[in-house]
Amino acid sequence: MQEKHLFEYAVIRVVPRVEREEFLNVGVIVYCSAEGFLQTMFEINPERLKAFVCQVEVQELEERLTAFAQICKGGKQGGPIGLLPIASRFRWLTATRSTVVQTSPVHPGFCLNAQETLLRLFAQLVQ
Repeated sequence: MQEKHLFEYAVIRVVPRVEREEFLNVGVIVYCSAEGFLQTMFEINPERLKAFVCQVEVQELEERLTAFAQICKGGKQGGPIGLLPIASRFRWLTATRSTVVQTSPVHPGFCLNAQETLLRLFAQLVQ
């Protein structure tokens, strides 16, 4: 029988006006130490986004989300944060911030496979 591993995840949100505390889920970040796994998935649905907020720079939003993915991959392409250990990168990505792209609080769980868990969470929370 396969052993379950502790994982943590956060939902990536677009928050166009921070003071209103309204958001639209656009992605998920999953971290599993036992599997050495840190990955994000995101999807920008322009129609849904424009229905939620009148003015949004989709290209700028995509650049910010792509930066999340590069930091998850690690290495120089992720800038100085991409060079940090995997746990530190996850903590940095999920730190509280007051910007247009934010994450939910971090939630824990157990999984057999972090990649499958990422796909399931993405389908449940974003799509």
